[in-house]
Amino acid sequence: MRDKLVVGNWKMNGGLAANAKLLARLASEWTHRERRKLVVCVPAPYLGQAQAALSSGAVMWGVQDVSEHASGAYTGEVAAGMAAEFGCRYAIVGHSERRRLHGETDRVVGAKAAAALAGGLVPVACVGETLDERERGATEEVVARQVDAVIEALGAAMCRCVVAYEPVWAIGTGRTASPEQAQAVHALLRSRLAAAGAGDVSVLYGGSVKGSNAAALFAMPDIDGALVGGASLDADEFLTIARA
Repeated sequence: MRDKLVVGNWKMNGGLAANAKLLARLASEWTHRERRKLVVCVPAPYLGQAQAALSSGAVMWGVQDVSEHASGAYTGEVAAGMAAEFGCRYAIVGHSERRRLHGETDRVVGAKAAAALAGGLVPVACVGETLDERERGATEEVVARQVDAVIEALGAAMCRCVVAYEPVWAIGTGRTASPEQAQAVHALLRSRLAAAGAGDVSVLYGGSVKGSNAAALFAMPDIDGALVGGASLDADEFLTIARA
C-alpha cells in the first residue's frame, strides 16, 4: 500500500529560536492517529535540534541532501550515514535547486538516491520540468528520463524510494500546476514505476502547495502527498496542508 505523506523542505532557512517554536508546535499537534505521515527536512546544522524536539512524537525528520559518497575527502558534504545517526528517516535528492545551482546530473541524483538507501534513509527523489521544457512539449520526456535514472541506479530497491514531481516553473513562484496537470505527470510516473516493479512507491507533488490548493491536489488518484517548501515554515499552513 502506498504511504500518504507530506514532507516539508525548509531549504536554507531557520534559526534555533524559530525552529524551537515550529518544532514544538508540530510535535504537540501531530499525532499517530493522523491519516498521513509528516516529515520535516531541515538544514544539516539543525538535525540535532530536530531529533531532540521530535524523537518522542509522530513527526519524522530528514535531511535536504546527501553525498553520493559514504565517506572520504569531500569537504562540506554530508553522508547519509551521518544523517541517520541523528535519527533521520528521509533524504531529499535531486531537488531542482540542486540540479540548477549545483549542476547535479541525472546520474548524480541516482547515485545519491542509492547512497541514501545504503545509509539507512528513504530517498525522496525529485523530478520535474522547466517552463521552457513544458512550453515546448517536453514534460513527459524530461520526467521520464529523470525517474528512469533513479530506477536504473536503484534496481529492485526502487520500491523503497519516494518520488516527488516538482514542476520547476511552480517552485516559489506562486504558480501551481492544476490538479489535472499534476495528475497527468503523476500517472506517467506511476506507469514507469509499475514497469520497474515499484508501482506502490509514493509519488508526491511539489510546487507552491498551499492550504488552499492541497485538498484538490490530494484528490487526484496518483498524488500521494506533497513536498512543501516555504509553507512548511508556517506551522498553521503546514498542518492545514497535511490535514487537507
